[in-house]
Amino acid sequence: MSPAATTGADRLDVLLAARVTANERFFVAEAERLASLCHALAERFARGGRLLAFGDGAVELSDARHVAVEFVHPVIVGKRALPALALAPADVALLARADDIAIAYGSGPEVRGAVRDAAAAGCLTVAFTPVGAAWELVPPSDDPFVAQELAETAYHVLWELVHVFFEHRGLLRGRDAGPRHDSGASSFLYPFLGEQEDDLDAVLADVRASALAKAGEISALRTQTLRDGGPTLLAAARELRARLDGGGTLLALGNGGSATDAQDAVADLRAPPPGRGWPARRALDLTADPAILTAIANDIGTEAIFARQVIAYGGAGDALLALSTSGSSANVLAALAEARRRGLLTIAFVGYDGGRTAAERLADHVVVTRSEHIPRIQEAQASAWHALRELVESLGQSPRIPLEELARGARSSGSEAPR
Repeated sequence: MSPAATTGADRLDVLLAARVTANERFFVAEAERLASLCHALAERFARGGRLLAFGDGAVELSDARHVAVEFVHPVIVGKRALPALALAPADVALLARADDIAIAYGSGPEVRGAVRDAAAAGCLTVAFTPVGAAWELVPPSDDPFVAQELAETAYHVLWELVHVFFEHRGLLRGRDAGPRHDSGASSFLYPFLGEQEDDLDAVLADVRASALAKAGEISALRTQTLRDGGPTLLAAARELRARLDGGGTLLALGNGGSATDAQDAVADLRAPPPGRGWPARRALDLTADPAILTAIANDIGTEAIFARQVIAYGGAGDALLALSTSGSSANVLAALAEARRRGLLTIAFVGYDGGRTAAERLADHVVVTRSEHIPRIQEAQASAWHALRELVESLGQSPRIPLEELARGARSSGSEAPR
């Protein structure tokens, strides 16, 4: 193994250890409060409240949009859709209502002001930074990437476990007790089987235990993703660095929660974390413009929404990052195929067994997160992306490669096994 490869592998180990340690510390400290917060959220939703999520920057807005889409479009069969909106901080005062829940991302003056506006309107306020919210769940890390990953896991846990209390109607103020029944197909969400309509403390204890179990699951999945995918991440980082240094652009895409992860990836490239001395990099979010997406979907079909944009914006010397929990979404596959035809470097983060993307070798670099649980897949993919982002800068200066040479290499890679 070359010295550069050794350095990269060592760096991945450091990044993984930081995440596992912070994850354990955060959830051990906060599991009990997360359980109580789930109950408080359920009471608000039961009274007709909505969730209002807002942030003061591109990364923060990606989190706001992620939490909104998870609540509105539940990926677990049989779980109810819950009303949620992603807003700019300035819109909170106008739209907030007394039974709503306000979740803040970021720490600037606009976010602080929006938290005050939400509280004044009677909202329950939640934040992952110290901005004056009633419920503050602050990750124990100064690394903004690690902190963002912990916040994402926390809001996924809130979304998953708030549903427990809808199965326990008698524990929500003003609601009648429902019939007792076991949790059936939803039992994988929490380690208890039956309802307890008259013992809130017992249910809170069960929810706390479930939050800790989920924290253990994500640590294991991050470990699998970064260790199994380590060589792929190192190779992808070197090639992506060469493309970016050569003036190329990264195009990013995904559906649903993966669309918000694409937005986060673009934000991380355009506006690097302060204090690291990283340059801003060229990046485009192919999920960002609803006029373009709806025009293509309406006139041609949803399968073309990304491929048409690859045709418009991509070329030799660029790269495509595709995020998919299944690895088989038709519009993602179409975009990967179009990118290869046009000489783009292709990188895919996929879940389950890798889907068609891995089985048919549809991307040059494929990182597989081996789970069928969508929230956990997305959390591990966030870690994989952040690791790739760091490796792009930490692997050192890449030689500047002419765009025509990059194009020749990309065209030949279409008939070879992915690296």
